[in-house]
Amino acid sequence: MTHHEETALHAKLVVHDADAAIGCYQAVFGAELEQRYTAGDQVVFAELRMLGTAVQLKDEDEHDPSPRTLGRPGVLLDVVTDDPDAVAARMEQAGGEVLFPVTQQPYGPRQGRVRDPFGHEWLVGTPLTTPPEQIQAALDRYVEGQ
Repeated sequence: MTHHEETALHAKLVVHDADAAIGCYQAVFGAELEQRYTAGDQVVFAELRMLGTAVQLKDEDEHDPSPRTLGRPGVLLDVVTDDPDAVAARMEQAGGEVLFPVTQQPYGPRQGRVRDPFGHEWLVGTPLTTPPEQIQAALDRYVEGQ
């Protein structure tokens, strides 16, 4: 028998209310709660299975402030989906904010950006199928038009 060591990278989101975030991500993305651990009344680790991967989260504390507390976004998360309009609508229904409406982008995908109620921003868009040279040409035209 050979030894197998799992190597993986997972996003870990710091939020101001982990249980509310779990509910939000269940409603918006169909997330399934895999693990949840607390220290007192603080969620110190939770893991959700969603969008084909594991996403971890925890309540903010003195070491890890949330984007809401900092007043600026943290990591920008990229969601590839066949129906970004529905995902954006579910996020808005869950108390999030549409920052850029989902529209057809000049570089190929139908894409927009939403901020969840916990301060994290999510790009939601269809798969990128445009060849790289066409993407760059579209971006060059966009920059020239500004």
